[in-house]
Amino acid sequence: MKRNYWPLFFVAIFGFTFYMIVWTIYSAIKVPVHEDDAFFKKYQDVDDHYNEIINSNKIFLSKYNFKIILNDKEYGLDTNDIFLSQRVIEKRQTHRDILKVGENSIKVSIKDKTGDSVDNMKIKFRVTKATNNNSIIDLPENSFIFNNEVYNSKVTVPSIGNWNIIATFEKDDSKGYLFIKTNAN
Repeated sequence: MKRNYWPLFFVAIFGFTFYMIVWTIYSAIKVPVHEDDAFFKKYQDVDDHYNEIINSNKIFLSKYNFKIILNDKEYGLDTNDIFLSQRVIEKRQTHRDILKVGENSIKVSIKDKTGDSVDNMKIKFRVTKATNNNSIIDLPENSFIFNNEVYNSKVTVPSIGNWNIIATFEKDDSKGYLFIKTNAN
């Protein structure tokens, strides 16, 4: 009598498939998960309320004249980099080489529409690696010192690489958001 080996072939395929499913789950569990918290919110909140963030920036800019100076380079209140990949930043000249390894100077000038400086602004400022959450540098709110109509602070970047600059500026009911992708060299 001739033996039929087809059922063993199907059992082997089923066993291999089951093994690959278990291996995939096991491998996925071992990989660390880093939740993005751009704008100091979960990315789901940013997705759900993105239009509110942009409108908040428009309202903020209708009340205040804003500029941020990072290592003697001046920028406005900008969130457009959130749409760009890090490779685009490497090719563009707009936000390249803003940061340097070591100490970096931050100056924020916020004036109302009459030209008077605004003090008591609540500033949250973060510099973080673009690839992981292991290199988050949060500046304490009291690290920005209001002097000569400008908020001054410093941040130390520990390594070369791609970095994100995230900040919020809040006064009364107005809130401005900043998101810049850059690199440090």
